[in-house]
Amino acid sequence: MKRPIIDPNQSYSFRDYFEMNMPIRELLSYFGYTWQAKSCSLPKTTGDLSYFNGLKETLETNLSIVPLANEAARREILVAPILLKIGAYLKLTIDIEYPLYVTNQLKGKIDYYLQQNSNLLIIEAKHDDMTRGFTQLAVELIAFDQWLDADDKPLYGIVTMGNAWQFGCLNRVTKQICQDINLYAIPADVEELLRILIAILEG
Repeated sequence: MKRPIIDPNQSYSFRDYFEMNMPIRELLSYFGYTWQAKSCSLPKTTGDLSYFNGLKETLETNLSIVPLANEAARREILVAPILLKIGAYLKLTIDIEYPLYVTNQLKGKIDYYLQQNSNLLIIEAKHDDMTRGFTQLAVELIAFDQWLDADDKPLYGIVTMGNAWQFGCLNRVTKQICQDINLYAIPADVEELLRILIAILEG
């Protein structure tokens, strides 16, 4: 008889799933979800982005004076400037290290949590290993799916190393998580990234 991929009697944090380095398909199946890597259908706003003029140059300057030596550097010089600008533009609150408890196997802290009305976005920042980072993000999306009231709106998340951003989308009807095969490079793709972030949060 095949043993469970995780111990149903043990407590796990979101971070634990990053450390496990187990196959994402098997892990998500344990929770009753499926996974697929493909080009996800992401919304994009077509609105005027003049509010964000100068952001790309700021990010380029940050990169020229701060080495990306650790997760804190990546968060402070690449992730935070983008999210703070988004927060000010949409007039929303950004929760950092947001605590979430659903069950003993779905609990921990979310690096960044943004919510606009009933639309939300979670972000997991990593120093390295986007693959395992996405596994952690996927479990966090599952936690939100089980925590929130029933709805057919998709849930979106991002795993980022600051200079690379990757989206994930959970279809709450089919219980499938799409891992976008496209990466958005920062600062080069900052405009495209902004258009997606705004569209997700504006719904």
